[in-house]
Amino acid sequence: MIQESGSLTLRVSEVFFSLQGESTRVGLPTVFIRLTGCPLRCTWCDTEYAFSGGETRSIADIVSEAERHDTRTVCVTGGEPLAQKNCLPLLTALCDAGFDVSLETSGALDIAPVDPRVSRIVDLKAPGSGENARNLWTNLDHLAAHDEIKIVLANRADYEWARQIIAEHHLNERCAVLLSPVQGQLAPADLADWIVADRLPVRFQLQLHKVLWGNMRSR
Repeated sequence: MIQESGSLTLRVSEVFFSLQGESTRVGLPTVFIRLTGCPLRCTWCDTEYAFSGGETRSIADIVSEAERHDTRTVCVTGGEPLAQKNCLPLLTALCDAGFDVSLETSGALDIAPVDPRVSRIVDLKAPGSGENARNLWTNLDHLAAHDEIKIVLANRADYEWARQIIAEHHLNERCAVLLSPVQGQLAPADLADWIVADRLPVRFQLQLHKVLWGNMRSR
């Protein structure tokens, strides 16, 4: 309950309202709650400003701000949200408040304790990320149909790795699988052509917010 967890605090980099730019929820008006801190350093990271800083805020305050926006869709992101232990009660508080909640996580930390009402958008780090060794493979056993796997690809070698992993672990039978090109490194049309040629059972995605607004923060 919010009453029980409301006084707990987290470090928060920003809370903003925009369109969801990724996942199967792309295009939906969404409140984004970006938590501070991340134990990973992916080579293509576009939110390095969330590694440190932020402000300390209570769960009650965060939920209250989310409620001021006229939407029920909330995304908790980072950084790596699960690096803060109070992310778990925040997710539960948001669900209890009636929000449709998604969590964007690196896939390096255990997703099992996350409230089952939350849609978990779980990264698998390809070799080009520089953090491939951090993938927590046991997370695959906890995926539900409303969760999603996201793999960001920097080159053809990353694509071939992803293709192998998808087949080896039958990922498309677990939940939606999304492949994205690293901006400025892999041409979107090339990735699209590879997916079509291989009839890969995935969803191709671009980061809609970057198509619309470039690399502008809080969009």
